[in-house]
This record gives sequence, C-alpha cells and structure tokens, in this order.
Amino acid sequence: MAKSLLDQLKDMTVVVADTGDINSIEKFKPRDTTTNPSLIATAAAMPAYAKLVDDALTWGVKEAKGQRDDVVVEHAMDRLSIEFGLKILDIVPGRVSTEVDARLSYDTEKTLAKARSLIAMYEAAGTKRDRILIKIASTWEGIRAAEVLEKEGIHCNLTLLFGMHQAVACAEAKVTLISPFVGRILDWYKKDTGRDSYPSHEDPGVVSVTRIYNYYKRHGHHTEVMGASFRNAGEITELAGCDLLTISPQLLGELAGATGELPRKLDPAKAKAMELAPIAMDEATFRRMHEEDRMAKDKLHEGIEGFSKAIVTLEKQVRERLAAMQR
Repeated sequence: MAKSLLDQLKDMTVVVADTGDINSIEKFKPRDTTTNPSLIATAAAMPAYAKLVDDALTWGVKEAKGQRDDVVVEHAMDRLSIEFGLKILDIVPGRVSTEVDARLSYDTEKTLAKARSLIAMYEAAGTKRDRILIKIASTWEGIRAAEVLEKEGIHCNLTLLFGMHQAVACAEAKVTLISPFVGRILDWYKKDTGRDSYPSHEDPGVVSVTRIYNYYKRHGHHTEVMGASFRNAGEITELAGCDLLTISPQLLGELAGATGELPRKLDPAKAKAMELAPIAMDEATFRRMHEEDRMAKDKLHEGIEGFSKAIVTLEKQVRERLAAMQR
C-alpha cells in the first residue's frame, strides 16, 4: 500500500498538531503539539471540555484566596493553559507549546515572570520542563526574555515570526525553536500585490522559511525551524525536510488522504554548502530592519493584536462560567 503524504512527511520532518482539540491530537498522532489563545478559546467553548474550564476555575478560586473575580479569572486562565497542556502531554510523546499572554509582548520582565509561573505550574503537576516550550512573540523584548529563560533551562518557541531580522536575533539568543508564519506572509503579499495566488514554490511564506532554514544550517545555528500557519497543502510539501511543521487538523487530514511521491525540499547538507553571508544583529539593526520590512511590521502588530483579542474572548468565557458557578 502506498504511503500517504503525511507518513512520508513524518519520515523527514517532525509533524506538530496546530490545535487544542484533544480528539484531533489522538487521531493524527503528532510528536508535538502547539496551541495559542485562539485555539484554546475554540476548544474551551466545546461541551467536551467544560470540566477542564470548571477545574481551572476551582483552582483559580483557591489561588485567589478571596480576592476579586479579576484575580480568579487571571489564575484560571493560566491554569486552563496548563490543563490543556497536561491533557495533550498524555497523548503526544514530545512537547507542548504554551503561550505567554500576548499583551505582555513588549515587556521583558512581565514575560519572564509569566513564563516562570507557567513552568512552575507544570512542574508542580509533575511535568518536567523539557517537555514544555514557552511561546513568546518575536518582539525585541520577547527575544530578550527568551534568551534569559533559555539560560534557566526553560525552552522557548518564538512565534509571530515574519522577518529575517527576527530569525537572526532568535538564533543569536539561542532560543530552542522559532515558528515563522507561512500563511500569514502569503496573506500579506496577496493583499499588497493584488494577486489571487502564487505557485507553491514561489509562495512568499515558503520562500521566507526556506531562506531562514538555509541560513541557520549554513551558519551552524541550533535553533529549530518550525513552519506554521499554513493556507494549503502545497505550502507544506514545499517545506518537506524542515525541522518541524505545525499543521492544522484539516490539512493533516488532507495529507493523510493523499498519496504520491514527496521529495525532500529542505536539506541541511545542501544548505551547509551555500554561500550565505552572516548578518550581525543588535537592537539598532533589529529595529531598523523591522521598520524597513513592511510585511513583518504589519503582521507582527496584527498578530499580537489578534492573540490579545483571543485572550479577551477566552477571559469572557471563563468569567461567564465563573458567574454560573457562583449562582
């Protein structure tokens, strides 16, 4: 029987499920899983996960020790992320990414405090920190927080990454993993150019991740590259061989149902032989390159804003559930 494209992809790339839905994770059996506030908000609204929300609130009430409901909700939000993470880790053999509140993206110290708190909660539940990736937006401030956390043995996934300056800064900070957003880059270019589509090999998101991957391998950076935010299966097959790819349940299903030959597109040995000049990175260079890269500037701002709104939505769900429990 011919191997599916998904099975072939798993032979050369670590496949990660981009979802908070436990049932989808059980179905596709990825090695790792990544979540974000939007995914958790969607999952938390499902009746199947009502008990997780209730358990998180019960914990939040206990931790708040009689303080106002806002404090209860804040504790419950953190606990809900941990509860989903723990459920996921019961299924996957690898790691789960748990996101720091996007509203802290430009505050290094608050990002550090939240990340340490999340790791402490995982460890209190009996989970070792090497199975957790703390997910932080790729702002200059977020990257600096990640650099400190990595030195403390807290591994990080730098998300909302769109530009080469972000990728270089992350590598120099020795973060564990980056998540360049393929589909969101495509979205921006389609809107900016008025084009309806791009061939997969010319897809601007694919081109961006390929460039980052080759740069990392050429210069010996150990930071892993995990392509994310895919719009179609063609983007995924064009990045076959990438260190990791995080894929939605819908596209996982599409790849699982398709056959044919899947050639390796990204190869560390080939990248090592390329002539790619190193880029020296400091804060001034980062900020200059960020201002010059309209796409990265737009999408980072939009991404932080979107994740922040998703957190507000989730807080509203949790607050409503708390009110129902208090009746």
